[in-house]
Amino acid sequence: MTTAMGATLRRIQLGNALAAFGSGFTVPYLFLYVAEVRHLGAGTAGVVLAAFAAAALFVLPLVGRVIDRRGPMPVAMGGVVAASGGALGLGLASSGPSVLASAALMGAGVAVLQPALATMIVWCSTTATRSRAFATQFFLNNLGMGVGGLLGGQIVDEHRPGTFTTLFCVEAVMFLVLAAVLLTVRLPEAVSMDASVPGDDGAAGGGWRQLVAHRAMLLLCVMGFVLFFTCYGQFESGLPAYGVEVTGISTATLGVALFANTAVIALAQFVVLRLVEGRRRSRVVALVGLVWTVAWLAAGFSGLVPHVQGVATALLISTYMLFGLGESMLSPTVAPLVADLAPRRMVGQYNSAFALVKQLGVAVGPAVGGLLAAHGAYTVYIGLLVLCSLGVTVLALRLGRHLTPEQDDPSRAVRTDVRAGAPTGAGAVEPRVAASVG
Repeated sequence: MTTAMGATLRRIQLGNALAAFGSGFTVPYLFLYVAEVRHLGAGTAGVVLAAFAAAALFVLPLVGRVIDRRGPMPVAMGGVVAASGGALGLGLASSGPSVLASAALMGAGVAVLQPALATMIVWCSTTATRSRAFATQFFLNNLGMGVGGLLGGQIVDEHRPGTFTTLFCVEAVMFLVLAAVLLTVRLPEAVSMDASVPGDDGAAGGGWRQLVAHRAMLLLCVMGFVLFFTCYGQFESGLPAYGVEVTGISTATLGVALFANTAVIALAQFVVLRLVEGRRRSRVVALVGLVWTVAWLAAGFSGLVPHVQGVATALLISTYMLFGLGESMLSPTVAPLVADLAPRRMVGQYNSAFALVKQLGVAVGPAVGGLLAAHGAYTVYIGLLVLCSLGVTVLALRLGRHLTPEQDDPSRAVRTDVRAGAPTGAGAVEPRVAASVG
């Protein structure tokens, strides 16, 4: 990677971390804000969260092709404007319709930003450096969210609505800071949307049909849905309900568990990165499935010993910590793999498709978890998620059979180039990784 590309990548990551810092101010308190502070009730708060997710599901199928035709920068700017306007609107809104509209606008903006920023990272990295680039992005996002949530908790007061307005204004400003940082970025000219790449069929007429026909990408999307359903989709619904109702922990202890999750990611990310470099991506993701299986079993056992509160609490906190370990293993594997599977002219569409799958998992997860929790079906709940975790392992191993050796282990391509005498330093040009279709 050239020095210029490295500097550009660092600016993109810094801007994204600052935006995540702003989101951390509001995300943990959105339900409380709508239901209690604006006195709109829990039902309206649930509809607002649903609108946030539904807006993302609406825009993501459309945004990928725009990124591939116009580039990620104008799309990112549109996302920033929408997200900032939505955040400001939430802080000032007082009626149900205005809160709902602001949430939908913000949800659409954040959803648009995800594939646009991911595509920028792809453009500013090579196959050899992409895993580290996405791992750094994930680390900075979690750091920003964690610090933002911590500071927001010191400011917010449910008896003073003005403190919530302050939080949403901070978030709106942080999105504009992201825009300001991105405006200083000059993306590599080598990845021009007008460049013709032999073998690519990303023009009109390919699109979603080509993506769905790409067996490896289709398997990756199915696996991605199960991943996000099994972990992220449970953080705000089923798992907290299980911890409070079955394990018997307090809400304060639940906060400790969430902090433990973030702390593991912060401490383990770059250690894990060194351990997974040079290993097959499919095997790493398969191991994540086994780690999360142990996590859900620990949660299940915590519900069997609520009378031994110390043991039960330790088991539940270990569940959150094991999730963090799995997340740190996913960040350098899954997102870079999406990029390496994509034909050059469809990078935006592949990133958007995977972001859509992620959003579906995060949306369906709370619905299923909340429904089972409402009926007290916690044994079924734990059993379902243990099976889903094992399903991740099976899907990952199956995916590995549809990847080229270089897609499964990018270091193979680097080692081959070194043996062949190809340049691997600053002057190296990244070859396009062929996407096997069918």
